[in-house]
Amino acid sequence: MSSKLYRDAHHALEGLTADGITVMSGGFGLCGIPENLITALRDSGAKNLTVIGNNVGCDEHGMWLVLANNQIRKVLASYVGENKILETRFMNGEVEIEFNPQGTLAERIRAGGAGIPAFYTRTGYGTAVAEGKETRQFNGEWYVMETGLVADISLVKAWKADTEGNLVYRKTARNFNPMMATAGRVTIAEVEEIVPVGSLDPDQIHTPGIYVQRIVQGQHYVKHIERRTTRPRESN
Repeated sequence: MSSKLYRDAHHALEGLTADGITVMSGGFGLCGIPENLITALRDSGAKNLTVIGNNVGCDEHGMWLVLANNQIRKVLASYVGENKILETRFMNGEVEIEFNPQGTLAERIRAGGAGIPAFYTRTGYGTAVAEGKETRQFNGEWYVMETGLVADISLVKAWKADTEGNLVYRKTARNFNPMMATAGRVTIAEVEEIVPVGSLDPDQIHTPGIYVQRIVQGQHYVKHIERRTTRPRESN
């Protein structure tokens, strides 16, 4: 069996990027994003991408880098604040946005990874979210049908991996990453530490290695703060 380990993010994406593909990218705001893989995606030059994620980064960080490089055609997201370029391009008709309630987006990704083509949810019924979608009544309540999502490539960020791709996420950086790891035709995990097989407690593994095809150890991490809020110190 060939190794899943790649020496850097650019090599980890080699042979996978192309114009028009769909990419899932983990993270919530700037927490748990695969920073090195996103930069490598930008450097690949692939155009007309469909990007699935909670958001599209924020100014100067995350998937914003790919957007600013004019590589994204469509976004499926639940939150698009903190991103002036996306706002401008959406209003100008240059980028299409498919808005999803956050829980619905997470479940669409989970369903896609589980091989479930569609499901019904009460969320969004009677709103613009339901426009053009099938609705159905169950037990006196109306539901909206949502389809599962899959991607050509899933880019996820984990804390630790062993050499077989078993992943452990750290605290809130877990967010969308576990679902996306199951929903990519090829899943690439960017991790902070790689350990030998057998080093991870089986009960602590969040994503089994069967879902992960490529692993890269990230570097040069900087803990950016998406929105800094402060208040005056109280005088003694």
